[in-house]
Amino acid sequence: MTEFGFIEHVARLFADADRHGWEAIGDDCTVLPLGDEAIALTTDLLVEGVHFLRDGISARELGRKSLAVNLSDVAAMGLKPRATLLSVALPADVGEEWAHDFAAGYRRLSAEYDVALVGGDTTASKNGITISVTAIGRGPLAHVKRRSAARAGDAIFVGGELGASAAGLEDILKGRHDSPFAAVHRNPAPQVFEGEWLGGRAEVHAMMDISDGTASDLLHILRASSCGAEITVEDIPAAKGDVATAVCGGEDYKLLFTVEAAAADELQRDFAERFGRPIHRIGRITESATPVIRWIDRGREIMPSWHGFEHF
Repeated sequence: MTEFGFIEHVARLFADADRHGWEAIGDDCTVLPLGDEAIALTTDLLVEGVHFLRDGISARELGRKSLAVNLSDVAAMGLKPRATLLSVALPADVGEEWAHDFAAGYRRLSAEYDVALVGGDTTASKNGITISVTAIGRGPLAHVKRRSAARAGDAIFVGGELGASAAGLEDILKGRHDSPFAAVHRNPAPQVFEGEWLGGRAEVHAMMDISDGTASDLLHILRASSCGAEITVEDIPAAKGDVATAVCGGEDYKLLFTVEAAAADELQRDFAERFGRPIHRIGRITESATPVIRWIDRGREIMPSWHGFEHF
């Protein structure tokens, strides 16, 4: 069974269960509408040997990264992260200094985005470090962005360069721990302020964050919205000039979103004025009976076997 096959199985298993007001599985967060406001909830696991190598990242960086990837999910919903729960399973060879440094890294990023730590759990592990973070967001219900809201004709944007994290992981695996790309991989920058700002823009329709690679993550929007996409390959902002790494490499944590075509240019200008850096228009949403991406390279369709990261 694949990762997403298992998720779909669980979703079907609980399809007829009472959700008590919570929205169904399918977005970066689940949402609980409360009048004109919404509460968003998400959780992520980081497992040693799968998501990180202990000798490839400092304890402070790992603490920061554990929080960052969860804040990115809340930002992808267009809401503001407000609180987190942190649970860790630590093996016997993790000392007090490492644990204190991990907590310091987590605390520093929490302060940067004014996010409270309100609980969690700790236990022992016999097989490496496991970290689980639950993030809670809040904001106007009208600002919530869902994967299912893309419309044919929408412009497709990404929130920054792609592929730097994947290039950094490659450097780390080759022993180049001090490269600029390795630093990007160890220290992802969630687009928290950008996501909240985009949540307030009605012309932004669907949104999610890029964690497994654009080639895979865009398909989630297409499936949820029952549409297709055309991507202009030369418009993809590839950090190393390597498009395959840019669209297949995971852990970019940039926002991926669709925008009403008539408002796309104005949104681009407003974003650059607000944040001092560009967003990148890479394609458009199309009418399609199947969720398929057409890759257009200088006017010609190509058929690459590009796909993102899968956990199993």
